[in-house]
Amino acid sequence: MNMHIVAGMIIGVTGSQGKLGRATVARLRADGHDVIGFDLAGPVGTGFTRVDLTDYGQTLDALLSVTARHDGLDALVHLAAIPVNGIVPDAETFRNNVMVSFDVLFAAYRAGIGTIVTASSITAMGFPFDDAPPALPVDETYTSANNTYGLGKVAEEAIAAQLVRWGDGVSITALRFTNVVAEDEYDTFDRAAEADYRRDLLGSWVDARDGAAAIALALATARPGFEVYNVAAPDSGCSATSRELAARWFPGTPVADDLGEFESLMSTRKIRELGFVAEHDWRTAG
Repeated sequence: MNMHIVAGMIIGVTGSQGKLGRATVARLRADGHDVIGFDLAGPVGTGFTRVDLTDYGQTLDALLSVTARHDGLDALVHLAAIPVNGIVPDAETFRNNVMVSFDVLFAAYRAGIGTIVTASSITAMGFPFDDAPPALPVDETYTSANNTYGLGKVAEEAIAAQLVRWGDGVSITALRFTNVVAEDEYDTFDRAAEADYRRDLLGSWVDARDGAAAIALALATARPGFEVYNVAAPDSGCSATSRELAARWFPGTPVADDLGEFESLMSTRKIRELGFVAEHDWRTAG
């Protein structure tokens, strides 16, 4: 199975009409890929397939139909989900998201798609952090779900970690995204000096375009097996220094000796070692 994504590949994106989905489709097309979106609604045509991903039969049929038309899909990006708790009852958030992810991942396995990038979340690692994490910045080794959305992400990561063993050379990368901010949403940072601004997110955020860049990087560097990376802007979305935030929010919690002045308390060190560079910063925007 192909493990090296180069220009001209055919890549499917579920949740293609969402905030991160739209940015991802735009980025992948700008990189020279043919992109097929999969979502409940969108512009029907050669670049989009309307599908209800809660229905495994529809999901499998959609992937098989697209792979047949294009002689295979080189990779799949899975972003479709109910995005937060509170939109529907909590149990339905879990049921919907876990079953959609199973449908997509298992259908991809059946369709022979060997490279997958899937959206996980900061909610899988303690959000809203009512309890202090063991150390700061919080890295990918810490998993602690405190709501049904986060519990679903933990379950989805576990499913992915098992499914990679079922096919020869299968690669699944889970990206734990923090709050995704669109380019027209930067007015939220007018509150950056408030004491508890973004506390539940460890002060973290990521521009949708940088989130899409992280997805492109994960595709380009995919290797057989399962891997997890945090995705956030390297610097926080707060005016205070990171040590000030740590002392205010989590007194007594160990802090890395080499923590940068404004470094995100949701660690991005692992994905930066992979080559991730964020191009957008609220401090210099506009």
